[in-house]
Amino acid sequence: MKLDQINAVITGATGGIGRSFAQHLTKAGARVMLVGRDEDALKELQQDLFSQTVVKPNQVHFFCCDLLKSEEREALVQYIETFQWSINTLINNAGDNQFGLLENLSESRIEKIIQLNTVIPMLLSRGLINHFNRQKNAQIVNIGSTFGSIGYPGYSAYCASKYALRGFSEALRRELSDGPIRVKYLSPRATRTSLNSASVNAMNKELKVAMDSPHVVANELLKLLTGKRHELFIGWPEKIFSKVNQIFPSLVGKSIIKQLPVIRHYAQL
Repeated sequence: MKLDQINAVITGATGGIGRSFAQHLTKAGARVMLVGRDEDALKELQQDLFSQTVVKPNQVHFFCCDLLKSEEREALVQYIETFQWSINTLINNAGDNQFGLLENLSESRIEKIIQLNTVIPMLLSRGLINHFNRQKNAQIVNIGSTFGSIGYPGYSAYCASKYALRGFSEALRRELSDGPIRVKYLSPRATRTSLNSASVNAMNKELKVAMDSPHVVANELLKLLTGKRHELFIGWPEKIFSKVNQIFPSLVGKSIIKQLPVIRHYAQL
């Protein structure tokens, strides 16, 4: 699909990665519907996008809702169904994370991570399948993580959510393979966003973990949207470790376990 033919819904649009997605897509001629919980932040992002000289007013709309509330999520689906554009792309970007040892995570936070990172993308995809089947071409893009391929201490709930999202993407891709909908999965590595706490940034610095800017992730998204690949993993050596972990998990495990004292230290700050 060409970028100027894309009419995309971006969930979690006001976060660091979502904002960059919106900026890169609109500059390339795509139309976007920004979705988030904070109406003021959505309006601010919309105005920021309008300030880009190449962006036209009708390219950017927003819908304010809390995706964790079923009635608001259903209102979003209904809005998309009757919207002036024929939405043909869903970018499931909204997510949550908390770095910490499992024993220290609250039950409510674990539930929120799983709900927002895994269940919500499934429900939105389900809600829009009939709409997308009426399009000539459509795409569902799930934003995963390197931690959807590598289990990492301090991120057990997040890893579980992203592993599930990757499996869902693979299964749905095969389920819909005889129709117009393509299901794709983007796997960023560590990215510099506000989701990272000071302890995470300090730990990554000590462990020499490379961190990409949101703009790097957005550029990779454009490649995924316009190309034939259904999965794209970002960063070296992370993409190699992801493959090795599938075949020889003990090798990757030994390397990560050596980092455990450092991880435990920062997880308990």
